[in-house]
Amino acid sequence: MFWDWNYVWEITPTLLRASVVTIQATLLGFVLAAVLGLVLAILRMSKTGWISVTAAGFVEFIRSTPVLIQIFFIFFVFPEFGIVLPAMAAGVIALGLHYGSYCSEVYRAGLENVPKGQWEASTALNLSPYITFRDIIIPQAIPPVVPALGNYLVALFKETPLLSAIAVLELMQTAKILGSQSFRYVEPITLVGGFFLVMSLVAAAFIRQLEAYLNRTLRNPGGAR
Repeated sequence: MFWDWNYVWEITPTLLRASVVTIQATLLGFVLAAVLGLVLAILRMSKTGWISVTAAGFVEFIRSTPVLIQIFFIFFVFPEFGIVLPAMAAGVIALGLHYGSYCSEVYRAGLENVPKGQWEASTALNLSPYITFRDIIIPQAIPPVVPALGNYLVALFKETPLLSAIAVLELMQTAKILGSQSFRYVEPITLVGGFFLVMSLVAAAFIRQLEAYLNRTLRNPGGAR
């Protein structure tokens, strides 16, 4: 029998539980990527040469090496230096670092797109750099780059199966275990593929709605609902 519905109903609860781990890894990894990316973008724009050069070198190094190597390095090599992390934490950090480097370029494009007059006006008003970034620059820089950040959210979500390489029981690893136990791989792998498809479409739709909301807010700051 090519497809067994009874087996599908049997393994679905297990896969749903594993999907929670996948979603957790995605959200935690993306929060780290979003925060780290913004920090790196600001550092790269620093007028202090060694700070901007160091941040740029870090971004290029992370972007130029495979995320799977980074996962292995954090999980297997860090313990040599006394840093022992659980598999889930190591995977989330690796995904966050990797996609944080990409997000930093998106943020940097948004920050550089803010008119220079905004910076000059903030200086003329004697605003501190912190207040300038928080209240003037970032609110203008972030909304235009939301679609690009959303693309990286979906991409990070689709990279979570790599965590199975360090034995994180996310969705793909669970599907492989179920297949090895029953010698039936069609159903679990197909269900996993369907889950990733549906969740990617849901995430893309959410990003479109968020982008539309932010655009309405920018056009009508006092009347957005």
